[in-house]
Amino acid sequence: MIAYALVFAMACFGLGLLMNLWLLVRGPGRADRVLALDTMVINVVALLILYGIRQGTGVYFEASMLIAMVGFVSTVAYCRFILRGDIIE
Repeated sequence: MIAYALVFAMACFGLGLLMNLWLLVRGPGRADRVLALDTMVINVVALLILYGIRQGTGVYFEASMLIAMVGFVSTVAYCRFILRGDIIE
């Protein structure tokens, strides 16, 4: 039963990833594109965690933590670039 739930959850997060990709391409503004990128990072982290549960190994959990940290830092840096025009003062 858990296998069906994992497949369903992976399909839902994959669909969400595709919708965010569409928003990234067709977004009306830069802020919408930043939010789409941030949400895509969250969806990728969720997909990695679900895949780790399916495979029964802890490597994917560590990879998802690394991707989450890099995604947070890149979102903050991109927002600073949009607001100020530079990343490092």
